[in-house]
Amino acid sequence: MKQDEREDTTNYRVVVNHEEQYSIWPDYRDIPAGWRDTGKSGQKEDCLEYIKEVWTDMRPLSLRKKME
Repeated sequence: MKQDEREDTTNYRVVVNHEEQYSIWPDYRDIPAGWRDTGKSGQKEDCLEYIKEVWTDMRPLSLRKKME
């Protein structure tokens, strides 16, 4: 069985950076510098669905402010 065929049982957390860009990060690892925890965690699919709901404008914050 290939690695990508195995079920992912990792618990993730949703993180966001200063540009309001979202990502997921394995719960067991320290959050990298420049990112903060949003408070949402769970299985990969749940975290990605959450990001899909809240990250409605893909432009970085600095670009959005510049375009105002």
